[in-house]
Amino acid sequence: MSPIPHSTALTHNSGRTVAFQPSSGPARADSGTATVEIVVPVYNEERALPGCLRTLHARLTEEFPFPWRVTVADNASTDATLAVAQRLAEELPGVDVVHLERKGRGLALRIVWGSSDADVVAYMDVDLSTGLDGLLPLVAPLATGHSDLAIGSRLAPGARTVRGPRREFISRCYNGIIRLTHGVRFTDAQCGFKAARTEVLRPLLAVTQDDAWFFDTELLLLAEHNGLRVHEVPVDWVEDIDTRVDVMSTATDDLKGLWRMARLKASGAARVELPRRPAPAAEHPDAVLAPPTRRGVLSWEVGCFIAIGIASTVGQALLYWLLRDWWQPALANLVSLLVLTVLNTEANRRLTFRHADARPARAHLGAGVLFVLGYLVTSGAVLWFKQSDPGASAAAETAVLAVASVGVTAVRFAVLRLAVFRSTPASSPEHRHHHSCTPDES
Repeated sequence: MSPIPHSTALTHNSGRTVAFQPSSGPARADSGTATVEIVVPVYNEERALPGCLRTLHARLTEEFPFPWRVTVADNASTDATLAVAQRLAEELPGVDVVHLERKGRGLALRIVWGSSDADVVAYMDVDLSTGLDGLLPLVAPLATGHSDLAIGSRLAPGARTVRGPRREFISRCYNGIIRLTHGVRFTDAQCGFKAARTEVLRPLLAVTQDDAWFFDTELLLLAEHNGLRVHEVPVDWVEDIDTRVDVMSTATDDLKGLWRMARLKASGAARVELPRRPAPAAEHPDAVLAPPTRRGVLSWEVGCFIAIGIASTVGQALLYWLLRDWWQPALANLVSLLVLTVLNTEANRRLTFRHADARPARAHLGAGVLFVLGYLVTSGAVLWFKQSDPGASAAAETAVLAVASVGVTAVRFAVLRLAVFRSTPASSPEHRHHHSCTPDES
């Protein structure tokens, strides 16, 4: 359980102990169904809170198939939010109020989630911008144990959003930066609609540091870095312009947070001891399984690397050909090789060697050394050819560059596999407790 900071006071409404409300669907509270606590963090929301709680309470009472409780986390509001929340808690069964003397959505979630006795914890924004039709799909994979975290996504296929172009642009740029810098697979880090199994959440909360809006991204980066299964739910989302978010300040803090998380992962401090899932096993009693071997993994790595290498070589050749009209051979080759090396390394990290447990610093250092080697070899080949035949066309130069790149690619695979992304017994597919199936394992 994440400790409560000494500078933060936590007060429950009138000392009450709020019981979980019974489920309304076919699964009853006495059948061992997972309990769910939904947290609504608020700061100066005396206007929006009544409508939020009454709407949410009605939906849970009428349709939610799991035992539930709602907790309002008041983040040191300076208006009448706390009084309004306490009055609503007396009116609505299953609603609790927690008051914090220090502001911060991340702080409120870390404290309330960390002290929850529910099996699954969730949170949503007080404006209910995210449609409540997504609540059950968010919670169900966690209640069954299939997934570890679940997030609502405004950018996943099937999502529908109604918001202005400014917020749409900022959201897409920010999530693009996360994918580019951290190589994550989730699409929307900041949608205020998330849930997690408390069993795996508590160790992550002990590592999180952000008290404000970056908390969501930080938690997701830690979860994916530690191999947890993150489930995405495409949601309907309607923008409420009555917001407490300072967009520019939040964007600056988010960029600082991404840099901090990159350093944390590079140092190894982002690794967390978590309960692991058992290794995948065949359900059919008469299934015919292949014997444990690295041969299938090697075939996958070679095939995937070749496909990525061909695409990279073609891409570099095309980019070099386009740039050659403006720049000299060495500069055109440098830019084309740099761009394609970044894309090639990311593709191989995500696909070819995705079972390896290489730290980001080691992976990027290895890629940097190979980049220098590749640049020297390919530039030397092009310059030698140009000196041998000064009248050669740009197309001929491109052909020489492609041949040299093939040789560099072969060396690159050997170095990446044997040194940069070297698999250890603990990280190989046969020994990992939690991994995604590759084609040779399906």
